Amino acid sequence: MKRKLSKRDFIKLGLAGMGAFCMQPPVFGKALSNIILPKENELWKWSKEAAYYVNTPKGVKCKLCPQNCKIEEGALGDCRTRLAKDGKLYSIVYGNPCAIHIDPIEKKPLFNFLPESFVYSIATAGCNLACLNCQNWAISQKSPYETRNYDLMPEKVVEETLAANCKSIAYTYSEPIVFYEYVYDTAKLARLSGIKNVFVSAGYINEQPLRALSKYLDAANIDLKSFDNDTYEMLNAGTLEPVLNTLKVLKEEGVWLEITNLIVPSWTDDLDGIKKMTDWLFENGFQNTPLHFSRFHPDYKLTNLPPTPLETLAKARNIAIEAGLNYVYIGNVPGSEGQHTFCPTCKNRVIERNGFQIKSMHLENGKCTNCNTEIAGVWE
Repeated sequence: MKRKLSKRDFIKLGLAGMGAFCMQPPVFGKALSNIILPKENELWKWSKEAAYYVNTPKGVKCKLCPQNCKIEEGALGDCRTRLAKDGKLYSIVYGNPCAIHIDPIEKKPLFNFLPESFVYSIATAGCNLACLNCQNWAISQKSPYETRNYDLMPEKVVEETLAANCKSIAYTYSEPIVFYEYVYDTAKLARLSGIKNVFVSAGYINEQPLRALSKYLDAANIDLKSFDNDTYEMLNAGTLEPVLNTLKVLKEEGVWLEITNLIVPSWTDDLDGIKKMTDWLFENGFQNTPLHFSRFHPDYKLTNLPPTPLETLAKARNIAIEAGLNYVYIGNVPGSEGQHTFCPTCKNRVIERNGFQIKSMHLENGKCTNCNTEIAGVWE
């Protein structure tokens, strides 16, 4: 039996998860709608023909992301969300998210986008990467056959977002690229209702579908996992260049962009590599794009590693500032100086934070109240 949560209950459930980092998958205590205990034949209710694929002599070839999977009849692609059937490719995660939550926007993390607002967050099973350090492996490395899902079509997502008084919808937690059709249709409806759309992703997507989706995106946080192709292959099962292209495309399309770089000890903590990354960002016009250096915590297949030393995070932040980047943050370290937003001109704090909570703001019409410098971001 369906039960619609009151606004108060909905916000309460969202606030309960604030203490956890943004990659932790949330689960509602009570479902917004009927829970799906999936069986293979039942998932067709939540399927839709994929938007990007071609037929080849070896089977269906997915054209959504750089993996370019060739999928035999009756089989799933590497992301576990795309099924070849009768010579066509179908998404089987359309309208059946396995995670639903309300978060503060700062949790995505987005620090220069609608601060203090709440965002309705959804995710389905699946991912097109296989990161050894994945914090959300319990859903990202599963198929919708293996997760408890909710019946929540795009119209219902928009309805619930409005009822909860959220300013935006985030496609997040696992990898929204693999539920592309669901994201696309929801984002179009949200735009018509005055709701903003937030894309939290590793950015491993082909250019054509990205440009089509960008027309309906307002903000994105892209996880730039390293600046070394070999590391991308061994740590994440991907490659670097498509992600760099994603950053360029989002910037060209006018989507507000923030970047996260998780510093994993012995994998992505090379300071020379971090300097190359920050120099590239500056040289390619990303000096006003917020960069979040995030602290690694042992999980999934890298439980043998220690958390990122605080000294390494501080050094990375200094390297980025010296490279000319104006908004450089440290994530997963409450109380760090790197959690605040500083004016690039007078160096005063314009936004003071304590974790995901805003302590004070010194902005007026998007400008520093001390020196009137415009602070890059989306403020209303």
